[in-house]
Amino acid sequence: MEAAQPADRTPTDATPPDGQPALVEPATAPSAAPQPAAVAPEPEPAPATGKARSERSPKDMALSLLILLVPIALLLAFYRGFLGGDSPVTVDPAPALEQARSANAFPVSEPTGLGDDWRTVNARFRTEPDGSTLRIGYVTPEGRGAQLVESDVPAEKLLPAELTEGQPQGAADLPGGLSWQRYTARGNEQALVLLEPNRTVIVVGDAGETELRKLATSLR
Repeated sequence: MEAAQPADRTPTDATPPDGQPALVEPATAPSAAPQPAAVAPEPEPAPATGKARSERSPKDMALSLLILLVPIALLLAFYRGFLGGDSPVTVDPAPALEQARSANAFPVSEPTGLGDDWRTVNARFRTEPDGSTLRIGYVTPEGRGAQLVESDVPAEKLLPAELTEGQPQGAADLPGGLSWQRYTARGNEQALVLLEPNRTVIVVGDAGETELRKLATSLR
């Protein structure tokens, strides 16, 4: 007779009793080995398509500049030649002259016979507490500026205002028997001044003396 087995001993025989399925322990799947991280391939350098901008030759740069300048030059030529781009805007002095005559503040003289190359660029008549003043501005044939001022403002106020620190330089010796005087003016300007009891006439500008004298002698 065999000795009895202890109650807590696990039988060594795993064979199941008759009619029972065998118990099979699931096989443990082997742990997957870590995969190395994917490395993106380095981009291939783009093929050279030509010289870099900084490597452009002076000839290439000159040609590019010429291509830009040609249409600009054509536009400027059209603007100046056909549209009168450099011509000053002219005005009609007649309304200002008519206002001055209607005010009857002083005898009004009008330039006559100057020609179309004397372009009137401004003309106005204004009455202020000290008196009334007529101004007509011109661009001369030589492209300089000249202004005619006629006023009954007292000369001691008018001359400093128009000529700054202008000083008399002697007689102008103009035809017509009037006592015109030469004056200095602001900057590079010069002036011709006619002092009369009831008005003062000033011809001033950076125009040459010949053109200023022509304007002064044209007054009628």
